[in-house]
Amino acid sequence: MHRVPCTVHQKQSIMNTILETKHLTKWVNSGSGRIFLLRDINLEVKQGEFISVMGPSGSGKSTLLNVLGMLDEFDEGVYNFFGQEVQGLKEKQRSELHKNNIGFIFQAYHLIDELTVEENIETPLRYHDMKSSERKSAVADMLDRFNIVGKKELFPAQLSGGQQQLVGVARALIVKPKLLLADEPTGNLNSKQGEEIMELFKKLNEEDGVTIIQVTHSEKNAAYGNRIINLLDGRIVK
Repeated sequence: MHRVPCTVHQKQSIMNTILETKHLTKWVNSGSGRIFLLRDINLEVKQGEFISVMGPSGSGKSTLLNVLGMLDEFDEGVYNFFGQEVQGLKEKQRSELHKNNIGFIFQAYHLIDELTVEENIETPLRYHDMKSSERKSAVADMLDRFNIVGKKELFPAQLSGGQQQLVGVARALIVKPKLLLADEPTGNLNSKQGEEIMELFKKLNEEDGVTIIQVTHSEKNAAYGNRIINLLDGRIVK
């Protein structure tokens, strides 16, 4: 069979695609049959995009983020991450792909209570092959970048909500992820703190080129993105 060579434009398009899903579907079994959490999700995310995912409670927003972040599995369809089919990977391979490329920010912060701010930020680096001195240097850079050097020896319970979320963002960014996933990142913050986090995301996207997918209920926060995806009953709606 004669193979048609890729054009330069096609090659660039393939290289610029971070992830792509085709007919991605996830369900749970119940007594009366299947309950679909995600249904026929077709999505392509390009490098440098800032995408907001919106929809009512129970529409599948967090489930979609967890699947894209490889924290959760799916039942049907195809998920390609940097050209690799995620469903064909072993758990260790999937874990490697996640830790080297994805940063995750949670609504409830998910900081480790027994660790200081400095230790919380350092945690992801412990899963990488780095010398202690390199880890300390990277943490120092993050503490300085987010103006929390003075908080480094405090524990999460000693911080405000906004400060805890800043630590969560610093922890997610310390591995220099190509994709940042944020699940209701301002949900537990007051409006001023929320605005500061969103402005930080905007800066990360525009100046550092970090690709961001955020789940949000807020139309104001969604507007920070350059594309909005609406979910309803597990489906993308136009």
